[in-house]
Amino acid sequence: MAEDSTIPQQDLTQMSFEDALRALETIVRRLESGDVPLDASISLYAQGEALRRQCMERLQAAEARIQKLTLDQSGAVTGAQPFGAD
Repeated sequence: MAEDSTIPQQDLTQMSFEDALRALETIVRRLESGDVPLDASISLYAQGEALRRQCMERLQAAEARIQKLTLDQSGAVTGAQPFGAD
């Protein structure tokens, strides 16, 4: 596997969550295979860490947008509050 799969940093921020997760999974598989030379492994590890961080940031942003709807006795929506605010 001599392919160069590094992703430029500006492209990383433009990736969808799903694409970033797939790229991270690919890196993990390559590292777990044990067929990657040490220098390439270090580079892949760094890229994987950047992808992991990007995925976590996306998940945290999505969680912050989730709203908990408040309902009245008849079941009608009366408002919303941030997720986790009780």
